[in-house]
Amino acid sequence: MGLTHIDEKGDARMVDVGEKEYTHRTAKAQAVVTMKPETLSLIIEGKVPKGDVFSCARIAGIMAAKKTFELIPMCHPLPIENISVELEPVGDNKVKIVSTVKTTYKTGIEMEALTAANVAALTIYDMCKAVDRSMEISDCYLLYKDGGKSGVYER
Repeated sequence: MGLTHIDEKGDARMVDVGEKEYTHRTAKAQAVVTMKPETLSLIIEGKVPKGDVFSCARIAGIMAAKKTFELIPMCHPLPIENISVELEPVGDNKVKIVSTVKTTYKTGIEMEALTAANVAALTIYDMCKAVDRSMEISDCYLLYKDGGKSGVYER
């Protein structure tokens, strides 16, 4: 299978979805932020000077998913039906972020899910960098997608 965003001359292009069928599509992505245990304690206890880290990260992820087409050049603007961004402490030094995005449209919504998870992770970094500049964002990948011609993908 060839790359759909490259034309016969090798130039980047937006895929023409005009003739595609509308299908219900869901995508789920994750990102993980690793930090000092003291930083996670501050987040959980609500003592980060900039405010409620999880609420801000959730809102940032939702907003980012809605703006994905403005950030990624070949993405189509999609009629997003639902976005959820879940943040969960894992162990004493990690936050796992899982975003789920849904639409009924002619093209996939994986980029919106990936953007949501990653921007939520960046927001955690931004809000906590004053107390922990050693934080790392990792494990950013697609967990699941369904809908469209290619069907279901599950990591």
